[in-house]
Amino acid sequence: MIELATISDILFGFALYYPLFMAYLWMSGALIYYFRWERKEQASPPQLETPPPISILVPCHNEAENALETIEQLLLQNYPSFEIIAINDASTDKTGEILNQLASIHKQVRVIHFRKNLGKAAALNMGAMASNNEFLICIDGDALLDEDAASWMMKHFINGPRVGAVTGNPRIRTRSSLLGKIQVGEFSAIVGLIKRAQRVYGRIFTVSGVVAGFRKSALHRVGYWSTDMITDDIDISWKLQLDHWDIRFEPRAMCWILMPETYSGLLRQRIRWAQGGIEVFLKYFKDLGVWKSRRMWMVYIEFITSIFWSFSIVATMALWVAGYFIDLPEEIRVHSLLPSWGGVLLGITCLIQFAISLSIESRYEKNIWKYYFWMIWFPIAYWLINVIAVVLGIPRALSRKKGAPATWVSPDRGLRDE
Repeated sequence: MIELATISDILFGFALYYPLFMAYLWMSGALIYYFRWERKEQASPPQLETPPPISILVPCHNEAENALETIEQLLLQNYPSFEIIAINDASTDKTGEILNQLASIHKQVRVIHFRKNLGKAAALNMGAMASNNEFLICIDGDALLDEDAASWMMKHFINGPRVGAVTGNPRIRTRSSLLGKIQVGEFSAIVGLIKRAQRVYGRIFTVSGVVAGFRKSALHRVGYWSTDMITDDIDISWKLQLDHWDIRFEPRAMCWILMPETYSGLLRQRIRWAQGGIEVFLKYFKDLGVWKSRRMWMVYIEFITSIFWSFSIVATMALWVAGYFIDLPEEIRVHSLLPSWGGVLLGITCLIQFAISLSIESRYEKNIWKYYFWMIWFPIAYWLINVIAVVLGIPRALSRKKGAPATWVSPDRGLRDE
């Protein structure tokens, strides 16, 4: 039986050592992935024998500032046969006019217009239904897809009949502020590292919502995208993997994206991500104990443990603050938030993690090492935001009306003056 006197130590210890443990787990998994698959890959795009035609789906909502650039970049794909289907989801700006003009100039471009805002999932479903091909690549209306991304993604579908989806490698375009520079490190040192590690132990938590490829027959089996899920990318990832489809990560399928560069915009985004993850977890909770879903257990455990970690941070900070105003019993008093030698170990671990991930990612993006210094601020800037996002996201997920359509609003897309 645990003595009451150890409660504060348990909270503080878990808050400190959970990220430490996960960092080494992710580093180990990423290195295994790198040496098993990634290091052996050729640098030039794969030469595919009889590559099948593909459909590129671009859901758009108020993308007048970005749609032209996004579509023109897609037209540069080094792939023999593809069509582009842009879905205008009831935009209130000039998105529809811009897309119609592009369609009148380029025969590869088709446009579908919604009169009512139905959300990204509904737009993707309509695009999939209207597409002529078995393989789909989905990108956001403000993203720039690398010219060889389609070829790298299609390599997995052609060589793997059980591959239901391939997630690409998002890269940050907005780098004019501290938050933007930190996010460059986050997507390379954290997101990329996690996807590599999850690929090693069997299942990926989510494809990237901004760039992912899909096999249409796999989507058909699971009912396509759910229109009532806040994060359609997490939901479709779990649906496919619970139906025993494989999801691959392709680091060479790069896509340049816009991200928030204000704390308010970033917090809104992370609350949405947290809420969506919790909604998906609750939706598929019944599958937790099913043996045939055992390959998803690591994803379940990692997700729910991260939630407990967020609340351990909140509890630790609450006890520390309360100790200044209330005479707390010694067994639950937190005397300091400074983790002494453990904090030094955690800091060194973060630097090692960043160094490993940047060493891998430098194969795809030159000069990425210049962001190493800015990544030092990641734990301070992002851990707190993610903790707040989880705490606020849970009640939103629990209170949201079941089956309500998940429509969208225009997000914060960063500062692009430079």
